[in-house]
Amino acid sequence: MKRGTRLALLAALFVLIGRHPAAHAQALIVDHTCTDITRIPESAIVQAKATLRIAYGHTSHGSQITTGMTGLVAFANGGGKGLALPKDIFAWKRGGANGALDLHDYAMDGDVGYYPDWVNNTRTYLNNPQNAHVNVILWSWCGQVSGKYSNNRLFTEYIEPMTQLEQEYPRVTFVYMTGHVDHGDDANNKAANQVIRDYCRANGKVLYDFADIDSHDPDGVYYPFPNDNCDYYASRTGPTLGNWATAWQNRHTVNVEWYSCSSAHSEPLNANQKAYAAWWLFARLGGWSGDVCLPGDLNCDGTVDLLDLAILSQHWLESSWPEPQETTVSRPVRN
Repeated sequence: MKRGTRLALLAALFVLIGRHPAAHAQALIVDHTCTDITRIPESAIVQAKATLRIAYGHTSHGSQITTGMTGLVAFANGGGKGLALPKDIFAWKRGGANGALDLHDYAMDGDVGYYPDWVNNTRTYLNNPQNAHVNVILWSWCGQVSGKYSNNRLFTEYIEPMTQLEQEYPRVTFVYMTGHVDHGDDANNKAANQVIRDYCRANGKVLYDFADIDSHDPDGVYYPFPNDNCDYYASRTGPTLGNWATAWQNRHTVNVEWYSCSSAHSEPLNANQKAYAAWWLFARLGGWSGDVCLPGDLNCDGTVDLLDLAILSQHWLESSWPEPQETTVSRPVRN
């Protein structure tokens, strides 16, 4: 086989192994397993900023995500967690000027607990021609998810309206969220959040699992009875055992392993984790598979592209395989 033929076959094979859909046929669940910011390739961050136009509606608890994202900029610039990325790569602002992520914070008044206001506010926002470019909608809860469940309104005032909005605006990705943990109403809170998880998994939705992040420290240790301030308890009625966030912060170095930032109702580490998970979400929505190396991603930069083809081509061309001699072969006659 001549080199030209070999490369042509190689290119065809590369196209096949490099195909990976940006759309999510299965549910996309972002939880505590998605908080390793060092695993997100630079190219995935850049791609997210190039493709996503995000609007976020929330009140105080939901601000943990954006205040964490704000603090992450300087933390990454300073090499926190060993990151060595371009300056301000995690910057964000409304409009996305100067290479920042386009995220409109407080885009819609209230939070998802206020029905029907949140639904009406979403439609008003998306129907405004100035917002025609928006392709991701985020809504977070404050403390209402437990009551929605106990009063049997979780489906009618959250899940069904979200599904209706998805049908009305098919070009927009609507991100579902669990509510923050609430030790004061532990049973209803856990049940409500599990209903949301189960629905998203069964119906191929995108979920940012706020409560799951509240329930785990960065080492993956699970706290079955936490509160939103990161205190954790022996049981639903048992004593307080400590605060997982402050304990972890005290064992680790600030500005190296974690960073101080505003974190409404909670501790800085919790907002750190929420910010890491948010960027994981955005990278996934931008097309990243969530794997460090995709099939065919030979330079492991998060994308399968011509650079990988060049690497593979160079390997083939420089190999010591002898060039086969041209021979005449008999070919079967096709009917």
